[in-house]
Amino acid sequence: MIVVPMTIREANAFVLNFHRHSKPVQGAKFSIGASDGHNLLGVAIVGRPIARKNDDSFTAEVTRVCVLEDGPKNTCSFLYGRCWRIWQQMGGKKMITYTLQSESGSSLRGAGWKIIGETDGSGSWLNRPNREWQPVYGQLKFKWGVGDD
Repeated sequence: MIVVPMTIREANAFVLNFHRHSKPVQGAKFSIGASDGHNLLGVAIVGRPIARKNDDSFTAEVTRVCVLEDGPKNTCSFLYGRCWRIWQQMGGKKMITYTLQSESGSSLRGAGWKIIGETDGSGSWLNRPNREWQPVYGQLKFKWGVGDD
């Protein structure tokens, strides 16, 4: 598997077509794809942390990871690991992401991430103008992290 650079627009198009429950993102710091050399297998989008208290300029958030349903099993772990390595090369110290508590998190564990918290789903996800409600906002989530605590 190899990393391919992608524009946010290209990554969002993949998310729009293949993500199980989330929509494309509004903005990002960078995005990457995973390829087998011929086909795009998945994408990851990294941006500023959604929660303002996490936005210290050295923390980034993986806001979307999306892979083909029939893609290789390690594609998600590959993307999470590469996002972290890229962020470190950019001077980043910490990376976070969230998963639904109904998801296994095996890809994150496989990439060396750890659960560092959880949400009860009651957070105000609509506290910014033009943010559209999505059903996943009200669900319980685990917060995962890698890097400095």
